[in-house]
Amino acid sequence: MGSTVNLKSKIKEAKLQQLKEQSVFKNYVTWFEIPAYNHYRSVAFFNYIYGIEITTVELNGFAMGFFPAENGIGGAIVTGHGCVPSEVGPLIYLNGGDDLNNVLSKVNEGGGRVVMEKTFLSETTGYFALFIDSEGNRLALHSKH
Repeated sequence: MGSTVNLKSKIKEAKLQQLKEQSVFKNYVTWFEIPAYNHYRSVAFFNYIYGIEITTVELNGFAMGFFPAENGIGGAIVTGHGCVPSEVGPLIYLNGGDDLNNVLSKVNEGGGRVVMEKTFLSETTGYFALFIDSEGNRLALHSKH
């Protein structure tokens, strides 16, 4: 009886391991979109706080401003039917670089509002902060330092 229980346990462990191997992704997010009422105001806001140049494409009644991304997860500011900014719902954590205060310090001047200043999580996780962008979206920043 003991060997039957042991065999069933090993089969169960093997099946669980197989499921884990099949379902593990490198990244669970592949793309993000930040909705905006005023596309160009939103692009100007993110260009300012990050010191970047967002490229905009207009197609079929939508405007999409693409965050520059050479590798990793990309995203866009999107304006059009159904693109409604919100302070509720899923929270996107944007990369704050080496120290998120470099980006966060520009939020208020850029037309947004800091909701939570840089906050320590742990040595391994780092820091985060919350802000409302120029369009009313609640977003977060994350950095290791």
